[in-house]
Amino acid sequence: MKFTPQALLGKVVVLYFYPKDNTPGCTTEAMQFRDHHQDFADAGAVVFGVSRDNMVSHDKFKQTLELPFELVADTEEKLCHMFGVVKNKIMYGKKVKGIERSTFLIDAEGMLRAEWRGIKVAGHVDEVLKAVQDLKNPV
Repeated sequence: MKFTPQALLGKVVVLYFYPKDNTPGCTTEAMQFRDHHQDFADAGAVVFGVSRDNMVSHDKFKQTLELPFELVADTEEKLCHMFGVVKNKIMYGKKVKGIERSTFLIDAEGMLRAEWRGIKVAGHVDEVLKAVQDLKNPV
């Protein structure tokens, strides 16, 4: 599937950006989105994971973890820059550009409804799911 705004119109979209396939935090986060996949689907949302890894890496990551959602290979960082998630990080004493773990909630009209930046993995997926459910059932 080609990832275009037109293809997603009419759908609630959860777009989560993560630094790298097969790393501890990213694996945990992917597994949590996997384990709640049916809850997101029941609430009318589609989930996409996004990183700068290529499709070969994504396919392996997806297969290993049995992920039921698509991973977007943003090798040219177009989506990453559109959402402003590329940040300078210090790794092993060197400055590097990396992806800040972030999640965005986009409603069926294509409007950004919520964003979480620089998040910690623990409890995050539950928070996103609640926001999706609140979109469907406003108080």
